Amino acid sequence: MNTVRTRPTVLVLLDSPTRTVDEVRPAVLELITLGRTLGRVDVVTLGAPSVEVLATLGAYGVELVHQAQLPTSVPESSFHLTSVLAAVLTTAVRRNDADVLLVPSSFAGKEAAAVTAAHLGSGLVVDASALEWTTTDGGGEAPLRIGKRVFAGTWDTVSTVASDPAVVTIRANAVVAEPAESAGHATVEPLPVEVHAPAVTVVERRLKERTVGRPTLEEAAVVVAGGRGTNGDFGPVNELAEALGAAVGATRDAVFEGWFDRYIGQTGVTVAPRLYIGAGISGAPHHRGGMQASQVVVSVNNDPEAPIFEISDFAVVGDLADVLSQAAAVIREHKAATD
Repeated sequence: MNTVRTRPTVLVLLDSPTRTVDEVRPAVLELITLGRTLGRVDVVTLGAPSVEVLATLGAYGVELVHQAQLPTSVPESSFHLTSVLAAVLTTAVRRNDADVLLVPSSFAGKEAAAVTAAHLGSGLVVDASALEWTTTDGGGEAPLRIGKRVFAGTWDTVSTVASDPAVVTIRANAVVAEPAESAGHATVEPLPVEVHAPAVTVVERRLKERTVGRPTLEEAAVVVAGGRGTNGDFGPVNELAEALGAAVGATRDAVFEGWFDRYIGQTGVTVAPRLYIGAGISGAPHHRGGMQASQVVVSVNNDPEAPIFEISDFAVVGDLADVLSQAAAVIREHKAATD
C-alpha cells in the first residue's frame, strides 16, 4: 500500500580525497539540487567540512551534515576503500530512515553504491539523469521513477524502484546546480559507524593534482578531446580547453600512442558534458560509446566523411590546429571584452 510522504529524506554523499573537506564539487551541488525536488536533503561525509563548505551547503538548502566517526581500528589510509565507504552509507541511511541515497557517478561512487544497495536490500540505478516521485490515482505516492540514457546515449529509459530506500548514482551535468530559494545553516552531527578493519591493506595512495580552474574529466560541463588526427600535438586542444575552462580528454588510440593519459570510451571514461568538442577524432564506436550522451557535440576533422559527423550538432571541416587556435582567440577576446 502506498503512503503519502510528508517530506522524504534524501541523503547525498559529499566525497573528498582528503580528511578535510575544503570544497563542494559541482557534481555534489547538482545532486543536492536534484535532491531538493524530492524532499529534505542531508549530507553524509567521511571528512570534516570547513566553514566555507558548510556555508555553501547551507546556501543550497542542506540543514544537516552527518560526519562519520570510524573506529580507531580503521586506519585513515583505508577510509576510501569500498567496504568502509559502503558501511558509512549504510549506517547513514538506516540511522536517518532515508528514502533516497544519491551518490556521484565516479568509479568509486558506483562501486560503493552497489555494495550499499546489497547491504540494504535496495534497488540500485547507476548513471541516472532524472528523478521524480509519481502519484497514484488515489493520491498516494508511487515508487521513485528514474530516467537514464543507455546504449551509448541512444535510448532514454525510465526505471521504477519499488524498494525503500532507493540507491541512485547520478551522472554529472544531469541538472544545473542552483542554490535554494531560502538559504539555511548547515550543522554537523556525528555519525558513529561500526565497521571492521578492512582485510585490504593500503600500501600507497597518491592524489593526482588537478589543474587550477579546470574541472575533472568525469564531471566537466565542457570537454575538448583530441584523437589520432592531432598527430600527438595536443597544444591546440589544450589551448581551446584553457580558453573555455574545459577538461581535456582523448581517444583510446591517442592514449595508446602515449600522447595523453586518459581516454574517453566504452572501456575508459564516460562523459556527458553540456558541450563536447572532438578534434581529429574519426568517431569509432568505442569512443562514441563514451561521449554520445553529450548534450551538444561539435567535431573538427579534415575528412568530410568522418563518421563522428553523423552524431554531431556542428561539424567543421578543416585543419584542427587552425580551427581550434582561431576559436580560442575569439573566446579570449570575448571574455576580455565582457570582463
